Amino acid sequence: MQGAQQGSATYTDGSALHIGIVQARFNEGITNALAAACLDELAQLGVPASQIHHVSVPGALEVPAALQVMAESARFDALVALGCVIRGETYHFELVCNESAAGITRVGLDSGVPIANAIITTENLSQAVARQDDKGRDAARVAVEMAHLLNQLSALEGDA
Repeated sequence: MQGAQQGSATYTDGSALHIGIVQARFNEGITNALAAACLDELAQLGVPASQIHHVSVPGALEVPAALQVMAESARFDALVALGCVIRGETYHFELVCNESAAGITRVGLDSGVPIANAIITTENLSQAVARQDDKGRDAARVAVEMAHLLNQLSALEGDA
């Protein structure tokens, strides 16, 4: 299989993939850095800019709705969720973290489209800044790898 490394099951050739990105604008400095790192890594993996569709939504709770529409379009091999939730003094942090993660997971499982969840959840701004670049790059790699893996597994269904 093109782009596969034998034994490690890592797929790094994104040249034929179409990737959708949903970026939450809340904590925009962090989410812009996440997006920049993700887009840079997608380029390094060979995903042409013309095959990336990047949209923004107000916050982490809105991410799953946009992902669902993108998944239902059947135009994407993988999706990426970008956001940042920083703990405050109320229970709202837990609600946003839990509900956005559950929504993202549900969309991925219901649609069969792999979704790299890169919504950072931290105690403070400095923790978010420390994670933003690595998490953005990781999301790109996860999206490409999982798109290839699920395509490979789908081919197995045809063999049965």
